[in-house]
Amino acid sequence: MRESNKQNASKNITIGDIAEGLGLSKTTISRAMSGKGRIGADTKQKVQDYIREHNYKPNVIAKGLAQSKTYNIGVILPADANLIEIPFFQSCLMGICEAAAGLDYDVVVTTVTEDDITLLKRLIDNQKVDGIVLTRSLVNDMPAKYLKDTGFPAVLIGSNEDDSIIQVDSNHIAGCCELTTILLRSGCEHMALLAGNQNHIVNRNRLEGFMKAHRDLNMAVDDSMIFRDMTNNIVIQKAVGQIVDRGVDCIVCSDDFICSRALAKLEEMNWSVPQKVKVASFYNSAQLESHNPPISALSIDVKELGVSAGKHLIQMIAGESVDHKSLINYEIVLKRSTN
Repeated sequence: MRESNKQNASKNITIGDIAEGLGLSKTTISRAMSGKGRIGADTKQKVQDYIREHNYKPNVIAKGLAQSKTYNIGVILPADANLIEIPFFQSCLMGICEAAAGLDYDVVVTTVTEDDITLLKRLIDNQKVDGIVLTRSLVNDMPAKYLKDTGFPAVLIGSNEDDSIIQVDSNHIAGCCELTTILLRSGCEHMALLAGNQNHIVNRNRLEGFMKAHRDLNMAVDDSMIFRDMTNNIVIQKAVGQIVDRGVDCIVCSDDFICSRALAKLEEMNWSVPQKVKVASFYNSAQLESHNPPISALSIDVKELGVSAGKHLIQMIAGESVDHKSLINYEIVLKRSTN
């Protein structure tokens, strides 16, 4: 019992206790701990040894008050995400939390919609966080614009044409162009694209990658077989019906939500994959990997997006310079759906 009390007491010591124990001033102790200011190597070593011996843990609240920081970062998730998108945002969040924990930060999560950023404003107005990670990029991006206008430290997972916004993303244009090129060169001559919400930058970039592959190979695109804003099951089913009627040899979907709905419709119509039509997706997921046959797709490490975004943000908060845009590698995974 005495040993336990001794351990608890040692964990609760203050800078003042350390100063008293070593016969030094609080200023000297603070300099030795922060590495700032002039201080002898012997003194610094003495302080560090004392801290280790007594298992000193700085009070985060007191530290934050002294440095005008909360040691929290905010993560903004879309309140209007559909169920199949949730694993993407969960993986992003896990990566951000991993980066934050490694740098002594905690994470505060809230949500926004495309036209309501009330909860984001509240985080900042109430000084709850030191910086923000946005997990979705939009064409008319109200959250990103607000953060830019306020000058609040922020990192966007995704892409934005505004070079002043720090961004972490995968090169969707290059990846989608590469996958489309592989399909075209494998003999697919009449392709259809089921593209997602065009207010989302990622879907515009995926569409551009699809178009670029055709341009690079001097192959024509059938505009009537490009279906934009495939945001619900009804429009996806209708599009798949038109595609089958037109005798398309390959359906490319811009994400796993669209792809899973398209596959369900093809199964309902007894339209076998890949015997009657090949299918590929510009975004991979566990759901597509478990499908029979497995689906060829563009794969990225979503958790790594979160880790990179979290580290970039905390570096910004510390006043360090960061790259305007960082790109995470992608991988083309070819499976039986396009054989």
